Amino acid sequence: MRIDIVSVFPDYFRVLNLGLLGKAQKRGIVSIATYDLRDWTHDIHHSVDDTPVGGGAGMVMKPEIWAECLDEVLGDNEDANASTADASGSTVDVPILIFPNPSAPLFTQETATELSCSSRRLVFGCGRYEGIDARVPEYYRTVGRPLTADHGENAPRQPIEVREYSIGDYVLNGGEVAACAMIEAITRLLPGFMGNPDSIVKESYTSEPLLEYPQYTRPTTWRGLAVPEILMSGDHGRVDRFRRDQSLAKTAVIRPDLLGQLECAKLSKQDRKTLIALGWTVNGQHPRKA
Repeated sequence: MRIDIVSVFPDYFRVLNLGLLGKAQKRGIVSIATYDLRDWTHDIHHSVDDTPVGGGAGMVMKPEIWAECLDEVLGDNEDANASTADASGSTVDVPILIFPNPSAPLFTQETATELSCSSRRLVFGCGRYEGIDARVPEYYRTVGRPLTADHGENAPRQPIEVREYSIGDYVLNGGEVAACAMIEAITRLLPGFMGNPDSIVKESYTSEPLLEYPQYTRPTTWRGLAVPEILMSGDHGRVDRFRRDQSLAKTAVIRPDLLGQLECAKLSKQDRKTLIALGWTVNGQHPRKA
């Protein structure tokens, strides 16, 4: 997978060279390139923003600078005229342009899974201040990226998929943190990224809308706190059941909205018993708090 990131703080993304993501880049599983938006400015101050039309606080990032930058970045494709499909028929070569935006739909584990499977190239545009002029995502969604080395307005263009995502109900200083979070969530699902693929299967949100059960390691007793005895029993069936019950209980307390997304028809007899003990009814399509 190829990932390009545009930001006024490209050094922010050095963190992506650490840990498993850094190793994945060295092994060729993913390549990441960063671009400084200010390199496409033409004034002595390298200005990238201006006051909002209609008045208001803050500054808005200028569309012409983003367009010059994105035309070059998105047009950097050896096979820009092609749009091939994988075995499932999904388009894989055309880049997906992603803008972090606190006013956008929520980025979820399902989103990460879909992007890791459906695209070979992602381009992130990280806004600052009051955000990027709203015409920028609209333009690339409807008019698109250039298909030739000529990046002018009249160059042949191809509309591309443009997405905007929020990572939570809060506002950050810019899109860099959100981009890092999304990139890590997406790339760790790529084949070969994780040493043990099973570790992904059993994580929160992966197979079901449940939070992961608590994890422990040695020493089994630490500062007066002991690991649950059942985990040391060697009985894998009982351990799996204990962990499942812990996951259901944890989700019921912290994210009851997720628990309500489970399908009652797919719950085991013991799942139902546990949920009833936690104060939930399981006689409908989805569990409900009694």
